Amino acid sequence: MTQNIHKLALLTWAVVYPMITLLLTGLEPFVSDLATPLRTLILTALMVPAMVYVAMPFAKSRLKSWLEH
Repeated sequence: MTQNIHKLALLTWAVVYPMITLLLTGLEPFVSDLATPLRTLILTALMVPAMVYVAMPFAKSRLKSWLEH
């Protein structure tokens, strides 16, 4: 069965928001003096693999039945 795109969007937001918040908070002492584009590069270099390989597969497997109905 296919997944509901609206539910998948909500799930993605629910996973992205806390991850960005945690990464920004954790990285702040190390990247505060860097230019915004470089801080963004570092943040996304850490966040995208974590999202693709860990967070989203875990969240989707835990909420599979909700996503499909």
